Amino acid sequence: MRQLIIILLTFVILTSCGSDPIPKPKGYLRLEYPQADYKTYNQDLPFAFDRNMLSDTIIYKPLQDDVKSFGLNIEYKKLKGTIYLTYKAIDGQERLIKYLKNAQNFTQEHTKKADAIEEVVWENPVNKVYGMFYEVGGNAASQSQFYITDSINHFLTGSLYFYAKPNYDSILPAANYLQKDIKRIMESVEWK
Repeated sequence: MRQLIIILLTFVILTSCGSDPIPKPKGYLRLEYPQADYKTYNQDLPFAFDRNMLSDTIIYKPLQDDVKSFGLNIEYKKLKGTIYLTYKAIDGQERLIKYLKNAQNFTQEHTKKADAIEEVVWENPVNKVYGMFYEVGGNAASQSQFYITDSINHFLTGSLYFYAKPNYDSILPAANYLQKDIKRIMESVEWK
């Protein structure tokens, strides 16, 4: 009986001792997006630009306050995001200054939630396109914004929004992908 207890105790001791459990390392979601295929979007608008063919639709929305103003929504349903463009015709320097202040103030409103806002000046003297690109870091509602103008007739603003509560880490891959599309829009705009 004593031998049976010793064997049983030895068995329990040998089988109960093991290495400490090690937690599995965190897994990260790997998101891969197709290479962008750009085509010129040249409709009955006062400007043309290159658009990524990954975008599903472009919705034209006239603005009620001014017949010379309208919006374009470039929707990316797979990425659950939209680039909102707003075009306004310029009638004199006073209006240009007003539009510039509004665009800059709109971006600065995101400082409440943003960790950082990086500004990049954009100039293309050949196509007469001048403006600013803003990359917004952190849990702000919009991850990217921009404005461009020819300083005489045309003013275009744009913002990137996702259909989700802002969580910078989760939307960062899609935000980076769509920022390239925004920069391509800025680079390719040709005023008519």
